[in-house]
Amino acid sequence: MHKLNIWNPIGIIVSLWRYRELIKQFAKRDVIVRYKGSYLGMLWTFLYPLFMLMVYSFVFSVIFKSRWGTEVNNKLEFALILFCGLTTYNLFAECVTRAPGLILSNVNYVKKVVFPLEILPLVVAGSALVQAVISLLILVVGLIAVMGVFHWTIVFLPLVLLPLLLLILGFGWFLSSLGVYLRDIGQVVGIVVQALMFLSPIFYPVSVIPVELRPIYYLNPMSYVVEDMRRVIIWGQMPDWKWLVIGTIASALVAILGYVWFQKTRKGFADVL
Repeated sequence: MHKLNIWNPIGIIVSLWRYRELIKQFAKRDVIVRYKGSYLGMLWTFLYPLFMLMVYSFVFSVIFKSRWGTEVNNKLEFALILFCGLTTYNLFAECVTRAPGLILSNVNYVKKVVFPLEILPLVVAGSALVQAVISLLILVVGLIAVMGVFHWTIVFLPLVLLPLLLLILGFGWFLSSLGVYLRDIGQVVGIVVQALMFLSPIFYPVSVIPVELRPIYYLNPMSYVVEDMRRVIIWGQMPDWKWLVIGTIASALVAILGYVWFQKTRKGFADVL
């Protein structure tokens, strides 16, 4: 029965749903531990995105004189557009960058047969999602204050994020397992994730990419997600429904394969560690 469940999407969901309270408690602890011992504590969850928003806005709009097309000349509007892309990227980057060290940093749980190691990528995703939600709230407040808009299309936000979250989980299971057997994978992932930030439409619109390169450019799933995030939050437009269907199916497949890989390889964790 267990062998059938690891290939069955419903079985995977049911299996993980049983540990929902444990996932919630671990994610909460992860958020608290991150700022434990600091004077400002949880206030950093608000201050950090604001600080990064100011830094990137100054660098790209003041120093590099970047503009978001002809329709956006206001530096504050540019900052909000940039912030939206960075928030989306940071959600992905934090989870994927931490993934290779997940099992290595929780060796004490490996020895416990009854502990569900497969929840660790969900814990990291939940923790990162808390930070992303706070950043998005700051973005919405900024949109109302600077541009005077609040679009109803924001209701599509969960749908827009679904492919990204599934992709994060798939990579999380795969990389956390691979990190046990191949310690260098963490360094490689760090380089790839950093490069991905500049290969995604975060600091510039897709329209500036040469037409002949766009098919290759759109092989990067982050491009679709970042674009859709701006559509539903900033521009008040509908998401790319074609991508949502295809992207969700493809990301779900990645998640299933990542989960199966993790369950197949976890038997050797204790021996290696």
